[in-house]
Amino acid sequence: MKNNTSLAYNVSLIIGDFVALILAFVVAYILRVTLSAVPISHEVRAMTYVGILITILPFWILIFALLGLYNSKVHENRFSEFGRLIIGSLIGILLVISYSYLANITIFPARLVTVYGFLLAFVFVLLFRTIARGVQRDLFIYGIGINNVLIVGDTKLTHELVNSLANTARTGYRVVGIVGGTQHALDMSLKHRIFASFEDAIQKISPHPHTIIQTELYASSVKNNEILIYAQEHHIDYRFVPGNSELFVGNIDVELFQSIPVIAVNQTALIGWGRVVKRMFDAVFGSLVLLLASPFMIIIAVIIKLSGSGPIFFRQTRLTRNNQGFKVYKFRTVKSAYNGLSPEQAFTKMGKPELAVKYRENGDYLLHDPRFTPFARFLRTSSLDELPQLLNVLKGDLSLVGPRALVPEELAVYKKRHAILSVKSGLTGLAQVSGRRNISFDERRKLDLYYVQNWSFWNDLVIMARTIWIVLFHQGSK
Repeated sequence: MKNNTSLAYNVSLIIGDFVALILAFVVAYILRVTLSAVPISHEVRAMTYVGILITILPFWILIFALLGLYNSKVHENRFSEFGRLIIGSLIGILLVISYSYLANITIFPARLVTVYGFLLAFVFVLLFRTIARGVQRDLFIYGIGINNVLIVGDTKLTHELVNSLANTARTGYRVVGIVGGTQHALDMSLKHRIFASFEDAIQKISPHPHTIIQTELYASSVKNNEILIYAQEHHIDYRFVPGNSELFVGNIDVELFQSIPVIAVNQTALIGWGRVVKRMFDAVFGSLVLLLASPFMIIIAVIIKLSGSGPIFFRQTRLTRNNQGFKVYKFRTVKSAYNGLSPEQAFTKMGKPELAVKYRENGDYLLHDPRFTPFARFLRTSSLDELPQLLNVLKGDLSLVGPRALVPEELAVYKKRHAILSVKSGLTGLAQVSGRRNISFDERRKLDLYYVQNWSFWNDLVIMARTIWIVLFHQGSK
C-alpha cells in the first residue's frame, strides 16, 4: 500500500509556508504602523491590508513550487533550500509590488513595511521549515510516517542499501525484509528477516510494504514481471537498482527509436541548450569579472616583474572537454630558479629531495614551501594567482564552473577520466568548494564526476557563491 507521508509533509509545508508569510506581513505592519511614531505614507486599514495579501500570497506559494521548494530533493538539502527561499522571497515581494502597481491599489502603508515583509517572510518560512523538519524526525522516532521497505536481491548494493537505511529515525525508512539475501553478507546487528522467495515474503510480511526495491534482476523475466505487477496492483512504490550503475548516471531520457521505447544514456546532463546557456553565462559574467579584476591583475603583474627575473605568467598544458589540451594561464608563484620544473625536480635542485616525498604524502602541499616567495604564498592563499584563467574562460578553454583542469599525467591514472572530460574543465568547481586540498585526489575526482553527471545551472550558481565565500574567508585554501 502506498505511503502518503511524503504527500502529507508537502501539504503541511504549503500550509505552513502560507501561514508564515501571513504572520511575516502582519508583524511587518505592526512594527512600522502600530509601534512606530513616524508618520506613514498611506492610510491602509489592517483588515484591508491582510485581505489583499491573502488573495495574492497563493501566487507566492506557486513561485515556491516552481522553484522546487516542495520537492523532497530540495527541502532535504538545507543549502539548496536556503538559496531557493531567498530567490523565492525576492520574486514574491516583487510580485506583490507589481500587483499593487498594475491594479493601482495601495497595499503597503509605508516603504518599510515592504522591506520588513520581505525579510520577515524569508526568516519566518525558514524557521517554520526548520521546526517542521524537527517534528518529522520526532515522529519517525515514534514510528509515525515510517516507509516500510522490502528489498529483493542479494548483491553488494543490497548490503550498502540496508546499512544506509539502518537509522530509521533519520531516514524515515524501515527495511522489513530481504528476499534472497544471506544473513552473513549483512550486518548481523541489524537482524533483518530473510526470505527465500518473493512469494514467501509477501505472505509473511504484514502489513504490505510501502516500497519494493529490486537490487538485481532474475534470469527469468516472468519472476521480474511478477514483482513489478504485484507492486502496481497493490499501489506500492517500485524501484530498481541496475547492476551496471554506470549506465544510469548523467542525463537519462526515455524516447522512441523507430517506434521502439529505448533509454538514452548521456555521460552528462550538460547537453543541448544547457551548453549554450552555460557558454553565454561564461562569456558575459567572465567578461564582467575580468573587467573588475583588471586593476588588481595589473598591480600583481607589476609586483611579480619587480620582484625578480622570470616571466609574469605561468603556462602549462591542461586537459578540458573531449580530452583536448590547452595552455592554462596563472600568475607565476614559483621562484624563477624552479620555474617549469616538477616538484621532484625543484626539490632535488635545491638539495632537499626528501621534501618531494613529504609534498606528495601531504596531498601536494607543504606549509612553508621553499619554492614560493612570501608574496607568492599570499597569491596562492587568496587564489589571486588564478585570475588570468579568466582569459581561458573567454577563449572557451575553460568554463567558470567545472571539473578541475588537470595535467595529462595526473588524469591518466584515473579510470573514469572519460566521464570527467565530457564537459569543459572549470575555473572553480564542486571539489574546490568541498575542501580543496583538505580531501584526497580520489575524493576530489569523485566530486568532479558527481558534478558532471548531475549538472544543473542552479548548481553552478551555488558553487560560484560558495567559491566567493571561501576566497573571502580563506576556508580550505592552501
